[in-house]
Amino acid sequence: MARKKTSSQSKGRRRRERPDRRPRRLVCYFCTEKVDYIDYKDTAMLRRFMSDRAKIRARRVTGTCGRHQRELATAIKNGRELALLPYTGLQGESR
Repeated sequence: MARKKTSSQSKGRRRRERPDRRPRRLVCYFCTEKVDYIDYKDTAMLRRFMSDRAKIRARRVTGTCGRHQRELATAIKNGRELALLPYTGLQGESR
């Protein structure tokens, strides 16, 4: 049996507009701390830039600049090779 559309459903959903709120500009952690070398052995710092599934977070999420994002990815990959960091994060329930 088909349902009748009400007037609120037929209009579609509208986005709620925020009054003059821009997202906060993220600043590169490594540039502000003046880090010369991203050490692959510093796992606590590298985990800040990884998701709970052990994926490398994107630049737009972390705010790192392009140069440091490339160095960060290399450091995380080196740490994974030496078994300091995981390749995969938390495993879900078995299917």
